[in-house]
Amino acid sequence: MIRVGLVAFGMAGRVFHGPLVSSVDGLELAAVVERNSDNAAARYPGITTYRTLQAMLADASLELIVVATPSGTHFDVAREVLAAGKNVVVDKPTATTSAQIAELIHLARQQGKLLIPFHNRRWDGDFLTIRKLLHEGSLGRLVHLHSCFDRWNPGNTRRPWKDDPSQGGGMLLDLGTHLGDQVLALFGKPEAIGGEVRRERDGDGANDAFLARLHYPGFSVVFEANLLSALARPRFHLRGTHGNYWKWGVDGQEAELNKITSIHQSGWGHEPSSAWGTLCTDVDGGMVTQPVETVPGDYRLYYAGVRDALLGKAAPPVEAVAAWRVARVLEWVAESARQRREIPCDWSTEPA
Repeated sequence: MIRVGLVAFGMAGRVFHGPLVSSVDGLELAAVVERNSDNAAARYPGITTYRTLQAMLADASLELIVVATPSGTHFDVAREVLAAGKNVVVDKPTATTSAQIAELIHLARQQGKLLIPFHNRRWDGDFLTIRKLLHEGSLGRLVHLHSCFDRWNPGNTRRPWKDDPSQGGGMLLDLGTHLGDQVLALFGKPEAIGGEVRRERDGDGANDAFLARLHYPGFSVVFEANLLSALARPRFHLRGTHGNYWKWGVDGQEAELNKITSIHQSGWGHEPSSAWGTLCTDVDGGMVTQPVETVPGDYRLYYAGVRDALLGKAAPPVEAVAAWRVARVLEWVAESARQRREIPCDWSTEPA
């Protein structure tokens, strides 16, 4: 049994990491850092509550530490965890710059420990479905993929740090990390990047809208997000030489995890047929439209992969360098927005 310590019990710790760690055989949610409350202990009787990170790191029984603090603190906390000789999972973004992530990768290698980014949306049902369609060649040759995450939130966030650029706030780092990682997981490194990064809501604060254009040989990808879309567009739209695929709605696992402390129900991640996407393909000169059953999503597979990596049975479910790559992509998006031009991608500085 691998004993796990969770640093912070805000939204990320309560909704994602607590329930998921508690749902995977071989992992035990054993301790949490909460400075001023005992919310985690109330939800998970029997766990140990530490008031400081240093007290948790002194617990020799903990083999894995999960960093679920605000984004701007991820680098410092993860660096302290690795320096203490512990394996670490870091919620997204792993750090606020690619240079910081490269430093963490180097430290993890020095220490002989695992640094594993929490890029859980590789296990979204809609993402798994488009990966399957692309593998099967259902669309012919892909010419364009559009990925968007629309929300309606015109007011201030309940977590002020999310609107403070100095603390890692802003939509580009927040949702951009998820959307960018999905694209890189599908297609690898792009050749060039264009982008727009904006503040659309009233008042000062971090960016709340962005659009990234990634260019690959023979096709292109756009991913974007904003907080002023009352009527959402398709979550995914794929165009190919033989047809198109549309998928509306977002993966429902986050909403379900918000209600529970661990997963017990059967059928986890299955979508009702009313939520399935639509495939329209050219068959003998005529267009045929049909629903496509969504592949069940399952974030537990991420932590099962973490367990297996710690046991030496498999590679980590997300390699540390993946966090560096998506951070670099987002930096090029921001650079493109500032310079109002397309940026060629130079991958020569990638951590070896």
